[in-house]
Amino acid sequence: MLETAPTNSAVLAAYRERTPGSAELTKQARAVLPSGIAHDSRHLLPYGVFIERAEGSRKWDVDGNLYVDYFGGHGALLLGHNHPAVMQAAAEAMAKGTHFGANHPLEVRWAELVQAMIPSAERVRFTSSGTEATHLAVRVARAHSGKRKILRFKTHFHGWHDHMTTGYSSHFDGSPTPGVLKEVADGVVLAAPTIEAFRHALETDDDIAAVLVEPTGSSFGMVPLKRDFLQALREMTAARGVILLFDEVISGFRVSPGGAQAAFGITPDLTTLAKIVAGGLPGGAVAGRKDIMDRLDFFAAEQEGFEKIDHPGTFNGNPVSAAAGIAALDVIRTTDACERANAYAAKLRDALNGVLAERKVAWAVYGAFSDFHIFTNPGALAVDPRAFDPHALPYDVLKSKPMDLTHKLRLAMLAGGVDISGWPGGLTSAAHDEADLALTVDAFDKALHLLRQDGEV
Repeated sequence: MLETAPTNSAVLAAYRERTPGSAELTKQARAVLPSGIAHDSRHLLPYGVFIERAEGSRKWDVDGNLYVDYFGGHGALLLGHNHPAVMQAAAEAMAKGTHFGANHPLEVRWAELVQAMIPSAERVRFTSSGTEATHLAVRVARAHSGKRKILRFKTHFHGWHDHMTTGYSSHFDGSPTPGVLKEVADGVVLAAPTIEAFRHALETDDDIAAVLVEPTGSSFGMVPLKRDFLQALREMTAARGVILLFDEVISGFRVSPGGAQAAFGITPDLTTLAKIVAGGLPGGAVAGRKDIMDRLDFFAAEQEGFEKIDHPGTFNGNPVSAAAGIAALDVIRTTDACERANAYAAKLRDALNGVLAERKVAWAVYGAFSDFHIFTNPGALAVDPRAFDPHALPYDVLKSKPMDLTHKLRLAMLAGGVDISGWPGGLTSAAHDEADLALTVDAFDKALHLLRQDGEV
């Protein structure tokens, strides 16, 4: 492992020389935080960077190093860091109070914007995170349908609550992960992300309440889905009275102002949202058909004689998050922010593939919308970066990530002033510009050189 890798690694030497402050903070962090981190995706060997501030498309660490940022607040920052309209709205709201313990006007405007932008949003209920949103959506779907099981696709991520832990990065046989009851895991049906697997699962089990899917594909398109796949899901679920649930926690307001469902022209029954919906602050939402969302409605429960689903939550519809969310959504609704992020990503993917072709590295950079994924080709396939088709490869091949190589790639990019995610890849924003593109291409070229020195490519 890189933790104990020999010191003659060119990648590690370049990274350690640049980040002594982060190394020291890691020692302190590991004394108080498990692994020294607050989120699993921040796990990096030998250690990750500690960031002090950010602005636009960039951020700076405790050692003063600048990074072009493709982590993007885990996908929350389509507009980049510290967008002036969002910051002003949040500051004004905070000055009035961070929590009223009561209804407030901002939550109404926030919900109205979600309803106006997301095609499926006849009603909206706010949560504090994306995980809370998928948890609530599952409960609502089961209550409405009277059925017990949720169908999910292997490698699709929907948060960390008990119903979502199997089949994402492990336990593809459906067995429970540590701390999860077998009875809960048994309520989840896992299918490969193919029409054939989905049809078989649906036809052989009549106890499925809902189908949950990332509409752009696993990990925001690392294993991409075609529109035809989503259309087939829509038709088959409608025919069987099964609820179709789009998890748009990442894709919502990013693929387009109306999310993936607007871009693909396919309307689900329920939608989960987070990240961008709250303008980069904590917040999430479940949106969907009124008759399904009525399971949360006091008046509908009394009128129709069913037991209402209880849904408290201390920070549901928090006024500061609401203000930030309103400002962000208004910018996205009235400008070309989504188009700019998408266009930059396309240009970046093309430029990085140019570097791979020039360096004769049989990897590929691919994606759609405002993302990029780096396929490191662990199976040594015959890959042409200029003509790579991810749809031609099985999902488990696209998801293969040699951990040591992935960590080294991230370290090499950080040493060159670029922060990518552990996919490996990243998300672009409307704030990225030509200067960021040039820095990123240069960092990628240098990273490949360092990796070649280490015998990795």
